[in-house]
Amino acid sequence: MSPLSPRLATIVEALPLKPGMRVLEIGGAPGAAAKAVVQRVGDVHVLVIDRSAKGVDLIRRNAADEIAAGRLSTRCVAAEDFTLEFGEAPFDLAFAVRVGALDGRHPEAGKRVRTRIAAALIPGGKLFIDGGNPLREIELPEHTHQPE
Repeated sequence: MSPLSPRLATIVEALPLKPGMRVLEIGGAPGAAAKAVVQRVGDVHVLVIDRSAKGVDLIRRNAADEIAAGRLSTRCVAAEDFTLEFGEAPFDLAFAVRVGALDGRHPEAGKRVRTRIAAALIPGGKLFIDGGNPLREIELPEHTHQPE
């Protein structure tokens, strides 16, 4: 996999990451940003979701070492259909780079995505997208997690 672009490196560096976090990357193929998050923090778990099976296969190939180490996992699902699996812990932070449902290109899908992401984050969890300097936080609807 090619090295991280300067733009993507700046975005990853700007994320407020801490050891022990669970991070959700939306639309993350081919896996470069997720790998960079793991390399930057070490003690972190990144779940990368992407609607494209081809994209998920690419992430699995490019991040085989991080996946084998238990630091990265993938799921083939559209962001507007994403839900936590039974017993899955919520995420501390979510981010997306060039995702049309979150950058204003698809406003209706964006509403559904924001609702799904809010439900998958811890209370107070944040969603960041590209397009700020270098990031901007996206306002999420209030969501309270119901115990299973």
